[in-house]
Amino acid sequence: MKVALIGASGFVGKAILKELVNRGNEVIAIARDTDKIEGTDDKVIKVAVDVSETKKFSDALKGADAVVSAFNAGWTNPDLYNDTVKGAEAIQAAVKLAGVKRYIFIGGAGTLQIDGKQLVDGPDFPADIYPGASAVRDYFNTLKEEKELDWLFFSPAIEMHPGITIGRTGKYRLGTTTPIFNEEGRSILSVEDLAIVIVDELENNSFHQEQFTAAY
Repeated sequence: MKVALIGASGFVGKAILKELVNRGNEVIAIARDTDKIEGTDDKVIKVAVDVSETKKFSDALKGADAVVSAFNAGWTNPDLYNDTVKGAEAIQAAVKLAGVKRYIFIGGAGTLQIDGKQLVDGPDFPADIYPGASAVRDYFNTLKEEKELDWLFFSPAIEMHPGITIGRTGKYRLGTTTPIFNEEGRSILSVEDLAIVIVDELENNSFHQEQFTAAY
């Protein structure tokens, strides 16, 4: 399988890139700065392109069997909301222009729901990540209207960040619109197991045009 991976130099992108390569896939690894993409495997083609360069971006995606976006406009970005929405919409447009049907967007846990309310709208949602989380939620509403692509919106577990050091276990449970909690009441997943979830989905095609999540 040949996969175009957007954001291959980021926290999530690095883990997905490693999982894809370890399973023998070809990867078009895309980032603004390819010097930050780890590894020199001959199955990895590194491409430096900005999401705003639609034609160049679309050309980079052509020939892929699927596109996975781990795009992040940067948590310290002063215009995080707008850059996140614009970037995500630009990626979606480029995927369509490239003629690739399968598209997985790595979103956030804020779009998951408890009692019918998205977490991002909760009173305890962290203010410092609200601009990015609300932008991802608003983009998800746009993506839900997409009819041409075989898209997926992945929402990680609530606790999925660099501080989770469980590593690669290969164990996880899948869900759709609500968080998955373990016996301790925690929604948790390592980035290594997130990568397994995404590559498993690329191989199994279990979900179509919907949201899904995973946690232990």
